[in-house]
Amino acid sequence: MHSKIKPFISKLVVLIIISITACMPTTDGSKKRPNIIIFFTDDQGYGDVGSYGAEGFETPHLDSLASDGIRFTNFYVPATVCTPSRAGLLTGRYPKRYNLHEAVLFPFSEGGLSLNEYTMAEMLRNNGYTTSIIGKWHLGHKEEYMPNNQGFDMFYGVPYSNDMDNYYYKNIDFQSPPLPFYRNKTVIESGPDQDYLTKRYTEEAIDQIKNRGGKPFFMYVAQNMPHTPLHASPAFRGKSEKGLYGDVIMELDWSVGQIVKTLKEQKIYDNTIFIFTSDNGPRIGSARPLRGKKAETWDGGQRVPGIVAWPGKIPKGVVSSEFTSTLDLFPTLAKISGSKIPADLELDGLDISDYLLDPKTTKLPERPFYFYARNGEMEAVRMGKWKLHIKKSIGWNTDKDGVFPVSLYNLDADIGEKNNVIDVFPEVVEELTNLMKEFETEFQ
Repeated sequence: MHSKIKPFISKLVVLIIISITACMPTTDGSKKRPNIIIFFTDDQGYGDVGSYGAEGFETPHLDSLASDGIRFTNFYVPATVCTPSRAGLLTGRYPKRYNLHEAVLFPFSEGGLSLNEYTMAEMLRNNGYTTSIIGKWHLGHKEEYMPNNQGFDMFYGVPYSNDMDNYYYKNIDFQSPPLPFYRNKTVIESGPDQDYLTKRYTEEAIDQIKNRGGKPFFMYVAQNMPHTPLHASPAFRGKSEKGLYGDVIMELDWSVGQIVKTLKEQKIYDNTIFIFTSDNGPRIGSARPLRGKKAETWDGGQRVPGIVAWPGKIPKGVVSSEFTSTLDLFPTLAKISGSKIPADLELDGLDISDYLLDPKTTKLPERPFYFYARNGEMEAVRMGKWKLHIKKSIGWNTDKDGVFPVSLYNLDADIGEKNNVIDVFPEVVEELTNLMKEFETEFQ
């Protein structure tokens, strides 16, 4: 071989090797793809966070998180109660699409989230993420529906609500067992001391972060509190001016702070998307200045706190009035993480990643959002500033106030849904009524 060709070939081989290795996925995927944490509380109201106007207790860690990113003031969940809201979060689809939109699952229920549904955990795991759920599942307690069969590598927590612990359902003569506490598919405890649930979940989250390995991770921290019965560890009892409820919220805030502190100590906070929200409105907390509460399709039942932070990527200290929902998280996190969505998957959420990264110059499109009641029926729709209610199963006293009147509200001017302007804007009523009819035809 010619003497001048040898070094040329050697250089060429080196270049090819460099090119190939550059195209290969890095073993430490966390350097390329962000870690994702969704911190999901249970029955925490719109007004139960300091930066949203909470009174009687403080939430400094949540307020700090909000100052590190975007605090949404028009952030919604697709249901008024636990099970369908959690299903919507993990699928990006209205629970009506897979018949999980009515009421909640109980310890005597036989069903759960259909295995045909493609969950956020499955999507991220297929993209090389480690996936875990810590806390409350509530999407089916039969083994086939449990987290380890729905895309989660790890499960540490309970299968349903804390009030179902050893509860007797007299109408059907069913005695539920002591609340089972799982480590993956194994029950490691029955009837745990609920005073320590928030603390235990926090410690597990910290342990998983410290022992995360080389992959990026998705962690779904689904706290049981402040769902009743309320419980707080001894360190937080008596800390707030608002009794046990305030103590519970302050411990949840502490939990957020501990997780953020660990992320910073591990030097991965800047490469972690941290999302905080609640599954629905409050039962005993505050939704001020909204009307209604949990189980009602008034905004107090479905508009919740929504905070998204990703230091260095999402601008700091933004307060956004753009309409968004937990349905948007699936397509948004898919885009940000570079995960693939099946071509035939019909999502109801919108990819808002461009808005998160550049909220000053990006505008989200107006789109309808449908409100399904606890009984499974559609009761309202929101489009832009307008919200139309056509019926009301909960949250209206027919004995006192008579039949519920079809009602239209301008939420920009009337956040408390007090001033019915249906007679002033008949064309808006017609448009929104048609939207509801068209959407319902998809399920006939």
